[in-house]
Amino acid sequence: MFILNLTYIKPIMEVEKYLSNHIAFLDKYYNTGNFICSGRKNPRTGGIILCNAQDLNEVNTILQEDPFYREKIASYEIMEFLPTKYAPDFKSFI
Repeated sequence: MFILNLTYIKPIMEVEKYLSNHIAFLDKYYNTGNFICSGRKNPRTGGIILCNAQDLNEVNTILQEDPFYREKIASYEIMEFLPTKYAPDFKSFI
């Protein structure tokens, strides 16, 4: 499992310009089961995506499709973690 920490590196006007395409990207990977949850940081300096992927290569392949990545709207910190304790409803993601 991976936490994708996005930090905007362009002004919010640029973020807004690509937001609908970014949402379509998110929807695609929610439908494949790769994305578990996502949302904006507060204050609005970027976002977080919880991603279920086999390995870092799969994560990087997925990110290539993100308009925020392609247009250099955000930088990405990728953190892998291995869940060892979780709520029962979360078990299907492990």
